[in-house]
Amino acid sequence: MRIAVFGANGPTGRLLTGQALDAGHQVTAVTRQPDSFPLRHDRLEVVGADVLDPAAVDSAVAQRDAVLSTLGVTAGKQPIFTYSRGVANIVAAMKRHRVRRLAVVSSSGVDPHPYSDGGFLFNRVLMPYVTRVLGKTMYDDMRRMEALVRASDLDWTILRPSGLYHLPSVTDYTLVEGHADGRFTARVDLAASMLAMLHDDRCARTTVSVITTDSNPTLFQWIRREALAKR
Repeated sequence: MRIAVFGANGPTGRLLTGQALDAGHQVTAVTRQPDSFPLRHDRLEVVGADVLDPAAVDSAVAQRDAVLSTLGVTAGKQPIFTYSRGVANIVAAMKRHRVRRLAVVSSSGVDPHPYSDGGFLFNRVLMPYVTRVLGKTMYDDMRRMEALVRASDLDWTILRPSGLYHLPSVTDYTLVEGHADGRFTARVDLAASMLAMLHDDRCARTTVSVITTDSNPTLFQWIRREALAKR
């Protein structure tokens, strides 16, 4: 299958590109910084393009069989439009070129729920601060992106991971339609689940949560390894 991966140079995008190549797909990795993309392969084309540039997006989508978006933006209080405007360009290009299959990464933070194992600190302090203050503009834009995707007539899937972290290999992850009671998602599992969407019509036109249940970090380990490492 010929796949275009947007956000390919991010942590999840690189894993997704590598897994797609291992599975025998022909991959177009779309990134604003093609010179820094670390992967090389006979079936890989690295394209320098900004998802906010409609013409560049159109060229990257042309002659593809599916599009996978792992776009990511650092949370902050400034206005964010990359998710909604970028995916609007992707959807428009897919319609022009009659590409049907789309999978996009969103976040469980767009529809936050208390978690059974979250405890007071996570459910009542950390999660409200992240979703309503620190990441408010990011999650607002993800909601706009999700609405745009749902309104399209494409065969779309929206994937909502929870707190992302690193594991060396794919686990027996869990997919749940709608909200899932799990606080963490390994990036390698998120990538694997996106790739699996290409061959699973049951997930077309649905929103699914991706949850890792093995080797999860504690909350403080996650903050130290992931949240603080980005500062």
